[in-house]
Amino acid sequence: MSVQSRAIRLACLFFLIMLLLAGISQAAGEPDFGDDTETVLLRGRVISVEDVEPDEAVRDFIKLEQLATVKITRGQYKGESFVLVNSLMGHPLFDLYLTEGRNVILWGGVDIAGNLRQVYLQDFARDNYLYLITGLFILTLLIVGRRKGLVTVVTLTITILAIFRILLPLLLAGYSPIGSTIVVAAAVSLVTILGLNGLHRKTFAAVTGTVGGVLVAGLLALFIGNAANLTGFSSEEAQMLMYMEGGPIDVRGLLFAGIIIGSLGAVMDVAVTISASVYEVYCADRSKCVRELVSSAMNVGRDIMGTMANTLILAYVGTAAPLLLLFMGYHMPWGTIINSDLVATEVVRALAGSIGLITAIPLTAIASGLLLAHGRTPSSQELKQ
Repeated sequence: MSVQSRAIRLACLFFLIMLLLAGISQAAGEPDFGDDTETVLLRGRVISVEDVEPDEAVRDFIKLEQLATVKITRGQYKGESFVLVNSLMGHPLFDLYLTEGRNVILWGGVDIAGNLRQVYLQDFARDNYLYLITGLFILTLLIVGRRKGLVTVVTLTITILAIFRILLPLLLAGYSPIGSTIVVAAAVSLVTILGLNGLHRKTFAAVTGTVGGVLVAGLLALFIGNAANLTGFSSEEAQMLMYMEGGPIDVRGLLFAGIIIGSLGAVMDVAVTISASVYEVYCADRSKCVRELVSSAMNVGRDIMGTMANTLILAYVGTAAPLLLLFMGYHMPWGTIINSDLVATEVVRALAGSIGLITAIPLTAIASGLLLAHGRTPSSQELKQ
């Protein structure tokens, strides 16, 4: 099969997966308009807006009110205009300051006759900008990576599909978070590396190192987390899971599952880099024995170990930066900081993932040495990869 034919097939597969992803529905936070009223999600644009002072009785809570005229821009009610009141309380997280021309998301109340009676402001319309940066990301991959860039887009889409269509529904159904995540992570690793490198020995070496690394990260997090009595309720979202309809979620298990998913990308990167490097060494000199190949792999792993460990640590520190500033600003004692459930959770998350990453180095090195030195001579097709 020619490269062009394979590229066309991969492109068709990619667009098919994108269509499946488009079917994932999102509905949360709907206002209640009454039993006789249906709630619909609408898109609109602010036509005009006027800032007005709130009534004296509510000035302690509402700092500013806006009278905004919005026009529906899509769907059955396109072209209809409504005036809504937007109350601002002086909190940057909850306030949505409207300006003329701003695209917004609205909740609408539709009566039995199908007429749109009232609308409420839900949020700014941000999805177009997200689609834009996603398109730039895909375009960059295709320009730089060409055929492998297209394969990367396909495998990344499969990864997202596996998380949203397989892993999350399993967690909602009450299955073990750790077991489900390990199975999905192993499958994603196999599909991703197999798609990028093909059916080669270096592929199976990389998969071995990846699965071993995330297993170590997950089991270590489970052991330390239980010993340190981490609750898993370190975020507001985790706390809200207790009251979600459909049954209780194993929040502590979900914490450890998140550690596995969070470390998967970095561990996979290390394993693929090592296996590919050793494979090139082996192709250049096929007389090397297992010990020499493992030694070469370990040298490559040591070179990239520091930067990849920094990648995980800095990623978690970056997400916790507001919390760290809060602690420093209020001069909280070190003993209070390090023993808090939230900080302990982030430390375990970062260090368990980093240990899993480091563990993947010798696992991939040994697997590469054994598979290459004891395998057959590479074919001409493999040497071209």
